[in-house]
Amino acid sequence: MTRDELADLDDRDELYRRLKAYEGRTASSGGKGRDPVNEPMIRHWCEAMGDTNPAYPGIAPPTMLQAWTMAGLTGRPGGSARSNAYLELLALLDRAGCASVVATDCEQEYLRPLRPGDQVVFDAVIESVSPRKTTKLGTGYFVTTRMNVRTGDGELVGTHRFRILKYAPARPKRDPVPKREREREPVPGREPTSEREPVPGREPVRERGAKADQRPRRPRPVINRDNAGFWEGVTRHQLLIQRCLDCAAPRFPWLPGCGTCGSARWEAVEASGVGTVFSYVVMHHPPFPAFDPPYAVGLIELAEGVRMVSGITGVPYDKVRIGMPVELEFQRVDEDLELPVFRGTDQEAVV
Repeated sequence: MTRDELADLDDRDELYRRLKAYEGRTASSGGKGRDPVNEPMIRHWCEAMGDTNPAYPGIAPPTMLQAWTMAGLTGRPGGSARSNAYLELLALLDRAGCASVVATDCEQEYLRPLRPGDQVVFDAVIESVSPRKTTKLGTGYFVTTRMNVRTGDGELVGTHRFRILKYAPARPKRDPVPKREREREPVPGREPTSEREPVPGREPVRERGAKADQRPRRPRPVINRDNAGFWEGVTRHQLLIQRCLDCAAPRFPWLPGCGTCGSARWEAVEASGVGTVFSYVVMHHPPFPAFDPPYAVGLIELAEGVRMVSGITGVPYDKVRIGMPVELEFQRVDEDLELPVFRGTDQEAVV
C-alpha cells in the first residue's frame, strides 16, 4: 500500500469518527401534526389503497403513521424543522464529496392504533451512521434517523426509521476507444463499397429523415426474484397476476405472500386485459428526456379486481376520464423493451 493510500485511509477514519459523534443527537424536535387524526383522511387513504378493512375509519390504518407527521406543500409545521446537528451532519458529508442523496428504506413499529381525535406530536434522533460503503450508485454513508410518534399526552404510539445514503456518484467506466472511432475503422483488406459505409475520417451518412440525436432510452424495469415471472409473461404478451392458493384472492403487483390471509402459496393467472380507468394524472412537469409531455398515466382497475399503473394510449391526454374502458396492448418502446399499456376504448375519445 502506498503512502498516499495510507493517508487516504487515515482521512476516512477521521471522517467516520466525526460522523459517529452525531449519533444520538436530535434530528428534529417539537413537531406537531397539522391536523388531528380524522375520518376524512382515513377514508381517502383507504379508498386510494383499496383497503376495505371494516375497522377503518374507527381507527387509522397503522401504515398511515407517517402521514400524520408530514408537512405538506407549504412547509414543515412550526417547531419541527431539522436541528442544527442534523444540518451539520449533512454539510460535513457534502464537504467530504458525498453531496448526492437517495432514500433507501424505512421501518415502522406500531404500539397502538391511532383514533380520530388523537393529536400527533413527534421528534427525531440521529440513530446511526454506517461505515463507508460502496454501492452501484457510488461510495458514501448510510444515515438512519428514528422518529418517535406520540399522542398529545405523551403516549408513544409508533416509531419510524428512515434511512438515506449520502454518496459520491460512481464514475462511469470509459471505453478507451470511443464508439464513433470504432465505427470509422476500416475492415482490413476491404475498400468501402458505398457512401453509406463508414469511411475513415468521415462522419457516417445518416438515413434521410433520421433525427440528429436519438431519443434517450426509457428507464429499465427493476426485475428481481419476486417479480421475474411477471416480466417473463410480458415477453410472451401475457399479463400475469397472482392468485392465492388458500383464499383465492388476486393480487398485483407481485409479492411473495398474500396480503389477505398471509399464505405464501400462489399461482400465476393470465388477466383478461380488460379494465377501466380508476384514477389518472396528466404529467406536465418535470420533463423526462424519454417522454413527450403532456401525457396521461392511469391507475387501471382490471376485471379481475386488481389495479396497476400504466400508460394510456389511443386517447388524447385531455380526454382520459375516470371510468373509461380500456384494453391491454403491448407497446414496443425500443429494441430491448416492450411494456404493457392500455388503449382507451371510449369511441368518443379514441383517435
